[in-house]
Amino acid sequence: MLAGILKQYGVTGEGILFDQGARTALAFVTLRADGEREFMFYRNPSADMLLRPDELNFELIKSAKVFHYGSISLIVEPCRSAHLKAMEVAKDAGALLSYDPNLRLPLWPSAEEARKQILSIWEKADVIKVSDVELEFLTGSPKIDDENALTLWNDNLKLLLVTLGEHGCRYYTKHFRGSVEAFHVKAVDTTGAGDSFVGALLAKIVDDQSILEDEQRLRGVLKFANACGAITTTKKGAIPALPSESEAFTLIKGA
Repeated sequence: MLAGILKQYGVTGEGILFDQGARTALAFVTLRADGEREFMFYRNPSADMLLRPDELNFELIKSAKVFHYGSISLIVEPCRSAHLKAMEVAKDAGALLSYDPNLRLPLWPSAEEARKQILSIWEKADVIKVSDVELEFLTGSPKIDDENALTLWNDNLKLLLVTLGEHGCRYYTKHFRGSVEAFHVKAVDTTGAGDSFVGALLAKIVDDQSILEDEQRLRGVLKFANACGAITTTKKGAIPALPSESEAFTLIKGA
């Protein structure tokens, strides 16, 4: 079913594997009145947790211009080893490594283990996106400011992003930093907004990474990413709520 949905939206299924003994993980999302969410998961175990390094499609990984990943696959073996191997192969092949920790504490054995494992691969990434909640969790400080954000900076990074929901985002590179305002919309479901933001960013830089060194062009890309994230919150669901490029440009022009 999920593979069919991805195909419907133009995502190649070349790298998908099926496990005869385990099912796809389930995520149950409860919405609050403001569109924010609470999650409950069922895995026990799910197929993704059983992925082994020897099952990886190395040729597919080597062909990627961008390799994007989260932290949930770091929780248990053998998936953790598969994750680390895939990162290594992608990096060696010259891919841009993009990391969104996507913190889901109920899946981890403890907050301490989550923090340890999330940070264990921190210096491997070229681009990292964290939310304001993740910034607070990883640094142990409630301050959502440049000083606190820059404690997560390392010299291997090309771009560090902090998303701030209705307040937009902040960006940090080796040479400049700043913020980009959000678009004000009526949010009904924030599920997928962060994924929409990152997907929009990566889609714009995949063929021209020099954008990361040009502040004006980067600000334009982040404005587009903010628009995509904002539109996603106006609809229920995750994949069905993702906007088209034309929808994003319409919002930008009307702002």
